Amino acid sequence: MIQFNLLPNVKLEYVKTQRTKRMLTLVSIVVSAAGIGILVLSLVTVDVVQKKSLSDLNKDITRYSSQLHNVKDLDRILTVQNQLSTLTSLHDKKPVASRLFPFVSQLTPSKASLNQLSVDFTANTMTIGGAAPSLDIVSTYTDTLKATTYKTSGSGTETHAFTNVVLSAFGRSQAGATFTITCAFDPEIFVTTNTVTLTVPKTADADQSSVFQGGN
Repeated sequence: MIQFNLLPNVKLEYVKTQRTKRMLTLVSIVVSAAGIGILVLSLVTVDVVQKKSLSDLNKDITRYSSQLHNVKDLDRILTVQNQLSTLTSLHDKKPVASRLFPFVSQLTPSKASLNQLSVDFTANTMTIGGAAPSLDIVSTYTDTLKATTYKTSGSGTETHAFTNVVLSAFGRSQAGATFTITCAFDPEIFVTTNTVTLTVPKTADADQSSVFQGGN
């Protein structure tokens, strides 16, 4: 069977163009409908859902605020809670004064005894007073404080533990010598979070359990 295309080429192009036009129109309508649907959904969400959510939140805020206002002594409770929350940081900043006596025992020559130990943790200063058989031992004590270093568990660096070491007063008698030494100390040696190791010169000869006169 033989078929003949009796339509001219111009007519065929026109038909194809019309078909393409109808297809594009249909696609445009579908896309426009989808866009309108999304717009309507967004408007509903903003105007209805979000307004309801905000309204519910405002109601919750009002209810909880009313409950808080009805709590007796609320200001005092909040003040105590705030103070409790700062206890940990305050404890970490508090100097470990219990390290003082082991440190002094490590530093004081065995032939020297102390009758005065005054420490100012605010100014980071220390005053040491006592007696020794001779001024040579007092001089050794002074040099020991100057040469003593320390390091912490988190750092291998050796740092001087004491500075501005001064033999501020001394005296001699038939019984021996008396002395008063003042110095500044590095506050890091008393920090709670630091594990401190003192490096004391061997010349200190400090192997005594108690350095205070009368064993006190």
